[in-house]
Amino acid sequence: MKTLKDVNVGEIVTVAKLNGEGAVKRRIMDMGITKGVEIYVRKIAPLGDPVEITVRGYELSVRKADAEMILVKED
Repeated sequence: MKTLKDVNVGEIVTVAKLNGEGAVKRRIMDMGITKGVEIYVRKIAPLGDPVEITVRGYELSVRKADAEMILVKED
């Protein structure tokens, strides 16, 4: 399984699992990112932080560290 940070710009992926505990996991869930949610990757900064994504119609920026916690389904 790969993480959100491994996804290419323009890809739409589905969240398979959220890793981590406590504050990090809550922060991800507060952004509306949960298991089964589709994420569209719009942009990745040159150094990989942040990853700009669209979740349920909302544009969000996710820190690279948080993106590493989001496991996505592979085709």
